[in-house]
Amino acid sequence: VHTLIEAMILVFLVVYLFLKDWRATLIPCLAVPVSIIGAFAGMKLFGFSINTLTLFGLVLAIGMVVDDAIVVIENVERIMHEENLPVKDATIKAMDEVSGPVVAIVLVLCSVFVPVAFMGGLTGVMYQQFAITIAVSVVISGLVALTLTPALCALLLKKQTPPTKGFFYQFDRFFEKLTKTYGGWVSYFIRKFAVAGVIVLALFLGAF
Repeated sequence: VHTLIEAMILVFLVVYLFLKDWRATLIPCLAVPVSIIGAFAGMKLFGFSINTLTLFGLVLAIGMVVDDAIVVIENVERIMHEENLPVKDATIKAMDEVSGPVVAIVLVLCSVFVPVAFMGGLTGVMYQQFAITIAVSVVISGLVALTLTPALCALLLKKQTPPTKGFFYQFDRFFEKLTKTYGGWVSYFIRKFAVAGVIVLALFLGAF
């Protein structure tokens, strides 16, 4: 229980750090508990009990189920700022853009954890409850992101002006610089690896 509470607090602090708006932070604060409560319904359906494995799955699921809500919130805020649309119109346009990606996120995460539930032997028995608990949480979070989250965005979000001083301003400058540096190094290595790949391919073809 302590780990569950600590995980939720850390997730919400990180969300607030990057979104810089208590209204936007409140949306995943409401969406995550819905997904977790829904996971208990799924556990009941599959005949699972509240034990170490299912609670472990719920703790990990908290960091995953918040992703869907953040994808929706971030896109709504981006459209509001870039296209100067009111929040309801921005929410409608955002959902037109991210509905497919949200479904893809759910399918990818399920494709990672669901196969674990079909493993044989003692390993399969031990991790079946863990995997299915996470999968149920992720599926419900996807449904929440397509229904509850956009409704909360339309009700709660307001256009915010970017900070011009203070902690958040300094954090944004640092993160932007870090992102540019990282992107530059990634581009450099991609170019180098592309050249190396051509050389290796030429040598490989030349061997025959």
